[in-house]
Amino acid sequence: MYQLEVGEMSCGHCVASVTKAVQAIDAAAKVDVDLVQRQVKVQSVAALEAVSAAIEDAGYPVINKASV
Repeated sequence: MYQLEVGEMSCGHCVASVTKAVQAIDAAAKVDVDLVQRQVKVQSVAALEAVSAAIEDAGYPVINKASV
């Protein structure tokens, strides 16, 4: 599981965009977004760097990331 701190998320559209970006590289990924904490938890077989890049490509800066 990965935990990422992602900036510039503020609404349901942001949640959907981040989820769609991650699931574009791993359709079976489980994505949990906490807008208040700016945290995204991802359970995926994709590499952390690929998940981070997908989120950034969707327009959301990844501030911090870690495998947990």
